[in-house]
Amino acid sequence: MKFEYRYFGNSQVNDSATATNMQFAPDTLRTPTYFAATLQPTLALAYREGISAMHDVVVSDLRTQPKDRTAYFAWLAENEASLLADFMAQEKELREKITPVRAELTRVQNQKAELIKPFYKAQRAYFDYLYKENRSMWIVLDPVITVHPDKVFFECFSRDESTYASLSCRHSVFKHLGEFACGTTNIDYSSELYDEFQKIRSYKETRFEIQADGFKVQTGHDEQYHEAKIDLPDSWMRGFLQVSTAMSLPAHKLDLHPMDVHGICHILRRKTERVGPRSIRFILEPGQPITMLFEPWGIKLVCQRSVFTGKEAAEVRIWGRRRLLTLERLIAVANKFTVMLMGTGLPSFWIAHLPDMDYTLGLSGWTANDWSRAGQFDLLAPRLDVDDATAQAVAHALSSQWSASTTSLAQQLQIDSKLVASALTGLMQAGRVVYDAVDQVARWRDLVREPINVASLRFASERESLAAQLVHKNLLLDLQSANLAGGGIEWKASVSASITNTKKLSKTMIRLDNDDRLVEGNCSCDYYVRNRMFRGPCEHMLAIRQVANNK
Repeated sequence: MKFEYRYFGNSQVNDSATATNMQFAPDTLRTPTYFAATLQPTLALAYREGISAMHDVVVSDLRTQPKDRTAYFAWLAENEASLLADFMAQEKELREKITPVRAELTRVQNQKAELIKPFYKAQRAYFDYLYKENRSMWIVLDPVITVHPDKVFFECFSRDESTYASLSCRHSVFKHLGEFACGTTNIDYSSELYDEFQKIRSYKETRFEIQADGFKVQTGHDEQYHEAKIDLPDSWMRGFLQVSTAMSLPAHKLDLHPMDVHGICHILRRKTERVGPRSIRFILEPGQPITMLFEPWGIKLVCQRSVFTGKEAAEVRIWGRRRLLTLERLIAVANKFTVMLMGTGLPSFWIAHLPDMDYTLGLSGWTANDWSRAGQFDLLAPRLDVDDATAQAVAHALSSQWSASTTSLAQQLQIDSKLVASALTGLMQAGRVVYDAVDQVARWRDLVREPINVASLRFASERESLAAQLVHKNLLLDLQSANLAGGGIEWKASVSASITNTKKLSKTMIRLDNDDRLVEGNCSCDYYVRNRMFRGPCEHMLAIRQVANNK
């Protein structure tokens, strides 16, 4: 998926003894979006920490980088036979010589280490310099900034596709609010800009501005323009789109005191895991302090300041916990943290509530499990067939007022709320809507300038494609449904293992809640036995769901 940006000048921060002026250069190929205001002095530090924490996500890539040993194995394959023959022939003689040679080798290695130490030190300094000067190459896509009548918010996605971050600022964060135009744009971003953010101080006036100059220039040949062209994999874009769907799903919600988050970071800084499991186990009991068990060390953290207010006891495990260290610099300025746990091995969202600002950190189930291929959250969300007229009506209503809840849109348009929810899900998958987990509303946000080819992203996984084939071939038998006591419906059926193996049947069950969201399921197929729900529902569950939607 190719993207093209055109910036008028560069984003920059002008810092002086009395003021800091932040000027962001927007993408001039998009609908004019601009904003100008002065930060409240008392909130300048909170803003600095929030925007800096986002930077840590933008440049993060925690994927394991294996050592390239191709050349070694090629050499070993060529010389293995001769090496073994030589060793066997000289075994006795070698045993007599090995002790003095080993002692000499150790002495030489120690000598070498002392001689080479200055070189390694200089090499490390050189690589640090390269990383600092060329850090922009780590940024896959410039951050997205959206201006709404009540909020301004930034969004970014990590390079390894496992972490999402958003910083939303209410207009009360600013004073002397100037003229602004609502919309979404990309902003020119660089490591130098991050360094300038660190100079923000509460005793200096901080002016925040998304420049409008580039939209006013008539000629496209001005020397101040510079263009950027990026070719992103579909998986990166699909992962970004699925975050909103994930935030709108049911989850265990709990509030943590900032010192409890400090306790988490303290343990992770103090300990280094060498064996698995590398997880945090949340033990949630209604009315009791939230308890966390850090594995494999068996360290228990009891959060006396944070009581679980949920109605049902639960135990949830999450992995990829070292990504939580990006929250460290927010601890001192946060009022509290809200955690949304979707389930064991599933994503979690950590929301830092700053004064008039909210920082949202979205983590996939574990670091190597990226948003695009493992979660399949678009498959779990409500998915009723929505006609074009309804989809356009929902899009028009939301775009005209910028943000709204599903209920308010349903009342405004006189449309069933489940149909509105499905229409919003489609808009989220098309990159036109983002879910605001703090205000619990859908917000209009065009992620990219050109419309996304939804057809190319229609099937986020092979599972969904296989499910569509099963439904098309009518390979579901004995479909039954039953209303659940607590609300929702349970569906059962015997589904053919595949379109080529119709004799083998998989016993499948799914449970949908009152909002038609898949909250539980099981199946006798090999995919479910191996993965459970950690990698999303199997094709047989999805096939039942598609048929159930038409009932």
